Amino acid sequence: MRVLAVNVGRPKAVEYTDAPSGTTGIDKRPADGPVRVADPGPKGQGASGVAGDAVCDLRHHGGTHQAVYAFAREDLDYWQGELGRPLADGAFGENLTTCGIDVNAALIGERWRIGSAVLEVASVRIPCRTFASWLGERGWVRRFTRRAAPGPYLRVVEPGEISPGDAIEVVHRPDHEVTVELTFRASTLQRELLPRTLAAGEALDPEVREAALTYVAKTTRSA
Repeated sequence: MRVLAVNVGRPKAVEYTDAPSGTTGIDKRPADGPVRVADPGPKGQGASGVAGDAVCDLRHHGGTHQAVYAFAREDLDYWQGELGRPLADGAFGENLTTCGIDVNAALIGERWRIGSAVLEVASVRIPCRTFASWLGERGWVRRFTRRAAPGPYLRVVEPGEISPGDAIEVVHRPDHEVTVELTFRASTLQRELLPRTLAAGEALDPEVREAALTYVAKTTRSA
């Protein structure tokens, strides 16, 4: 289990982003050497947790629970076959392109030591118009959502440096069954799964927690 590439993106002006600046950092490219990661601060105030990486729409991206985004090379290879074109490391806007670990089976609150940093699985990537437009694929949001293999957002527990080739060591695996895949399904097409995500406790992204509690309250009133 290791990191194949650490990817960073510079702001790029495009017509399809919802960011007030009219720019996006989704075009990420592999860095040559070590890259520092740290907690960027609360959403709306902090941007990326990866040094040199741009987050241009602070309303929907960035912050503590979306500090670092990981996506598996194995899943890029799947989409490479489906789309019929090569997808380089970083093509999905991920900061870490991983290999040998099922990132979608990771548990919310699971911790990974990579290089000198410790990261915690915190949330999931929800596909947006910028992502679809960047790839230039019609119906992309629907296709990506149905696949339910989004890769996790990670928060930075211990800041440090991550380099291409660094091993991924799982140093903590919590005692629940709330995976990245389950959290994604609950947040998109299967809202009835939302109550199950509450088992992740304090590790759960506050936005997902709020959605789950609202769902529970609504269904309780209806009953």
